[in-house]
Amino acid sequence: MKIQYTFALEDNTLHYEVDVDREFDLQQDRPEAPHWAKLGHNQCPNCPLTVKDCAYCPAAVDLVKVVTDFQRLPAVEAAKVTVVTPEREYFKETALEEGLRSLMGLIMATSACPILHKLRPNARNHLPFASQDEFIIRSAALYLLRQYFNYREGKRPDWDLQGLISINEELGTLNQAFWQRVHEACESDSNLKALLSFFNLSSSVSYSLEAQLQKIRPIMTDEENSPAMQDQQERERLFY
Repeated sequence: MKIQYTFALEDNTLHYEVDVDREFDLQQDRPEAPHWAKLGHNQCPNCPLTVKDCAYCPAAVDLVKVVTDFQRLPAVEAAKVTVVTPEREYFKETALEEGLRSLMGLIMATSACPILHKLRPNARNHLPFASQDEFIIRSAALYLLRQYFNYREGKRPDWDLQGLISINEELGTLNQAFWQRVHEACESDSNLKALLSFFNLSSSVSYSLEAQLQKIRPIMTDEENSPAMQDQQERERLFY
């Protein structure tokens, strides 16, 4: 399965093809890889890999081309971004930061990183330019579907989503170290803001999942159209 991203900028067009099912040889020597991609450089404190087994960070190696291409471009630069998946095509005129957030998130989630690997189900159902609510809905739905399969197989399901919170707490630890890793390679802010935006999505799960779920609850339970909810929305409108 391959997903294509095209960035049409004012004076340049950049194209990327992400193979969701690509393989990564942990033992391969990569003399062309930059110093910031080495595993031991700002290695995530919860990384299960060792320098003996893998000299380079899998996620960093996969991001080298994107980070290099955009390292001098400002995050606010306008871009026409086209995303083509096997099922459909997406297009959006937006700031470079938003398009990069989607591309970098896809690359990281499909890398050979053992921690980011937990996001692979999300990547296989990739939704470019996802909003905060869409991210929460998709993350919770995919996690609950996994719990349903656990239940059918006689395993103990986690209907309270505690495991989802734990996964995103682990991702939060990774995010801090990875941001420091990429920071050294950036001459502008596009990569950094894109990464920060992507990281903020996962951190919202670990720090405020219940609040995020309550926010979207009316949509999922049809309370949005109930008289009580309409009265509450009217009171909030008058108050603010």
